[in-house]
Amino acid sequence: MDNADWDIRREGHRWTREEFERRIYQAPEKIEFVGGIFDGERQRITVLAMLLENLGIDKAVQLGNPADWKAAIDDLLQSKQGNNK
Repeated sequence: MDNADWDIRREGHRWTREEFERRIYQAPEKIEFVGGIFDGERQRITVLAMLLENLGIDKAVQLGNPADWKAAIDDLLQSKQGNNK
């Protein structure tokens, strides 16, 4: 799935049956530890996106240092501005 296909909002939401059917095939079959949780970054990003859809961004930013979240957003915005030039 493309990043644009995820419906990640500030507040999470329950999946409809259709959303579940569309997403479940992407989930790793089992949790494995291979130098980290799951086999690779793609699987990790997929699981993260699934959780963010269900829980919402507001829950995620409660974890970690708010200054780190702000810095990451600033870096993202700067890189997007640089790409638009």
